[in-house]
Amino acid sequence: MSAPSDESGGVRPSSAAGLYYPRDADGLRRALRTLLGSGSTTAARLPKALIVPHAGYAYSGAVATSAFRTLDGAAAASIRHVVLLGPSHRVKMHGLALPSCSWFSTPLGQVRINDEGRRRLRELGLAGIADAPHALEHSLEVQLPFLQSVLTDFDLLPIAVGLAPPEQVGRALEAVWGGPETLIVVSSDLSHHRTHSEAQALDQQTAQRIVERRSDLSESQACGADSINGLLEVARHRDLEVRLLDRRTSGDTAGDSQRVVGYGSFALYARD
Repeated sequence: MSAPSDESGGVRPSSAAGLYYPRDADGLRRALRTLLGSGSTTAARLPKALIVPHAGYAYSGAVATSAFRTLDGAAAASIRHVVLLGPSHRVKMHGLALPSCSWFSTPLGQVRINDEGRRRLRELGLAGIADAPHALEHSLEVQLPFLQSVLTDFDLLPIAVGLAPPEQVGRALEAVWGGPETLIVVSSDLSHHRTHSEAQALDQQTAQRIVERRSDLSESQACGADSINGLLEVARHRDLEVRLLDRRTSGDTAGDSQRVVGYGSFALYARD
């Protein structure tokens, strides 16, 4: 995660700093230390994939932390590639979009883009280049400071997902799946704009469907449903085990209970 060279294809600057997490590096490091340092470590073995919420750290940070703590330990040092999928909130589109830049930036530094993975998805016709979906998209960016804190040296393949069937997302994931050196991260919140009790009931059902590897989630259940559905298609094919790590709403963390957003973290493991 060094500085870009003169041959760089450009840097995608942070758009979420100061909104979803602290703007300055020192404040961000303190926030991450507080989150990652609280509670017990859940890392027993290294997951192949994570599903993680993407709201402001005050709201979903504790739930997200339960996923990133699974990367604690020496085994996580083997991760060199992160494939990161999230919904395109601001730009409506079909299919999968990759950025043209060579680096993603946060207050903690710059993360290089996996150009080999990008070329592979383009050559297979599974994703195209479009910078607009990435320019202001927080669902991908808010995961980066966590990844920069728990991993040592990795590159990033950021994929903004629009309307896309599970089969298309699944094929893209299979194309860049790799081995233990590659981690898949799907960024998604759960239900939106319901009362706390309504969200609890709906999110419990959604979490059960995810654990059962059902690939028929709707946007009302998860804003990143298309990404999750594609991942669960692959999980069934590869017989991955899905574990629920934590599930709460913004009413549990930093919001009122009348209009909440649901959050859930899940880890997917290859079976022994």
